[in-house]
Amino acid sequence: MTQTPTAQTPAAGRAPAPDQARAHFTVPAKHPMVTVLGSGDSLLRVIENAFPAADIHVRGNEISATGSAADVALVQRLFDEMMLVLRTGQPMTEDAVERSIAMLRASETGGADGPETPAEVLTQNILSSRGRTIRPKTLNQKRYVDAIDKHTIVFGIGPAGTGKTYLAMAKAVQALQSKQVNRIILTRPAVEAGERLGFLPGTLYEKIDPYLRPLYDALHDMLDPDSIPRLMAAGTIEVAPLAYMRGRTLNDAFIILDEAQNTSPEQMKMFLTRLGFESKIVITGDITQVDLPGGTKSGLRQVQDILEGVDDVHFSRLTSQDVVRHKLVGRIVDAYEQYEQDDSRKDNRSGHNGK
Repeated sequence: MTQTPTAQTPAAGRAPAPDQARAHFTVPAKHPMVTVLGSGDSLLRVIENAFPAADIHVRGNEISATGSAADVALVQRLFDEMMLVLRTGQPMTEDAVERSIAMLRASETGGADGPETPAEVLTQNILSSRGRTIRPKTLNQKRYVDAIDKHTIVFGIGPAGTGKTYLAMAKAVQALQSKQVNRIILTRPAVEAGERLGFLPGTLYEKIDPYLRPLYDALHDMLDPDSIPRLMAAGTIEVAPLAYMRGRTLNDAFIILDEAQNTSPEQMKMFLTRLGFESKIVITGDITQVDLPGGTKSGLRQVQDILEGVDDVHFSRLTSQDVVRHKLVGRIVDAYEQYEQDDSRKDNRSGHNGK
């Protein structure tokens, strides 16, 4: 998309105001306009809603934008990024357009450090399986995935729905398929929502299954379901409660500890010291959702103070902006964070007044 002098007449037939800029973009003939504008102009509507003060016009395969210099520059960059994505053969979606706009705005305001562009984020393939490709959808997710490649131990910390565990598991399956590791070990602490294994009916495996079910579900997204029992029987994939890790040294493995906010400091230390040769560990959790009994300190909260800055250990922190579930989930996360901040301030004021 090339920006033109403001004196040029825009597609709508009227000259821009002196304080406005205009940009013009030609979509190559090999790309049908529907891939750029969306079915029923759905992508165009997303762009227009994001830039309400800009006039965006389409005529044939020509697109023009008139508005403030800042808006026009962002629209120009957006269409350039969209074309880079489309050239890879990957379709643009409404969600991808919204995330591209958010990334571009963050880079404009200095809220995003680094050279990554929306196209680089949205076209980074981790794993292709069962007719779908798993890839990061936000800048923080890309940096999390890149950190897993670069470091031996990576912590993925953030709210529900940010892809912490799912992306880690995709990297684990990728590492197994490329023979970087010989096995995958998936584990979680079996303490959640006030339940204890002794109160649950059935055999030991029936008791722990509800805690491990989310890990099985993710595996079924990434591997042929018929192959999973065979891989588990051979020990290539192991899904087990955290207590089963004690006393072991885990070599040549990709190990994921999920729901790590529900580990005690002692469990966290025990797990971290299971690391063997040629292995990689990813630890995921949400420090705002601790289900430990009252008074028990979270190992995930504590380990940030202990290991921050240690060589080859990386902390990736995701936020509500990285939620890839329904849009409302991100708003819910933000609302709870705001409530907890307000509640904390009230408690502090109350404590101060009570002195």
